[in-house]
Amino acid sequence: MEYIVLLIIGLLAGTIGSLVGLGGGIVIVPALLYLGTTGFLTEATPQIAAGTSLLVIIFTGLSSSISYYKQKRVDIKTGLILFIGGGPGGMVGAWVNKQLNADHFSLGFGLFMIFISIVLMYKDKLPPLKRTSERGVWRTFIDPDGKEYTYGFQPVIAIPIAFIVGFLGGLLGIGGGALMVPSLILLFHFPAHIAVATSMLLLFFTSLTSSITHIWLGHIIWLYALALIPGAWLGGTLGAKINQKLPSKAIIILLRLVLIIVGIRLIIDGLI
Repeated sequence: MEYIVLLIIGLLAGTIGSLVGLGGGIVIVPALLYLGTTGFLTEATPQIAAGTSLLVIIFTGLSSSISYYKQKRVDIKTGLILFIGGGPGGMVGAWVNKQLNADHFSLGFGLFMIFISIVLMYKDKLPPLKRTSERGVWRTFIDPDGKEYTYGFQPVIAIPIAFIVGFLGGLLGIGGGALMVPSLILLFHFPAHIAVATSMLLLFFTSLTSSITHIWLGHIIWLYALALIPGAWLGGTLGAKINQKLPSKAIIILLRLVLIIVGIRLIIDGLI
């Protein structure tokens, strides 16, 4: 019975994570912790919940990235550049997870997530991004409604941001997309669909490196991971297909809602 429940949790986490680019750890980590306290599953420490979650996010990231690639929405070059910072950041975060009492950190980060969700309300009031030089990564994207977007970034700025995102993802087991998608949208003016798809590619890589550290530290319940992975894989594909049918504004609204849920969950973790 518990493995059927884990399969459903994996499906739900993969679908939500792929839909808004957050990976799915926001579902898996609290689910493992809660079901452990009720006795339904073997009780998991926060470290084990984070490690198991990141291992599962590898498969959500891969399946959704394949789907988004077929939709021509993944900015592969951006994903690889950001991984230069996000990969090492994820490994460092996973290591710090072993040693840090993160209650106060969770409280502050939760409040920050809610703040970001509020800032996203004013995304449309940001001035259009102007190409200031030939250096950096620059793209033009035309959405299904015919609206043209110009977006881009300087690697010297984006790579440190990716390191911070990877660090937080490895530390909390949520994959880091909770910061990466808003960063791409607000700082670099990525269209919502491209930000989500590119975030999932980055999460695939960063979760892979973070999981190596968690595996080495023994922070994985393998039977639970094996039960979660099939649902997460299907959910990653399903979330990408739903995303394709939604307008950018709907993606932003869903992202804000999920960020608020993430923020509240982290605040509760920090207070308990």
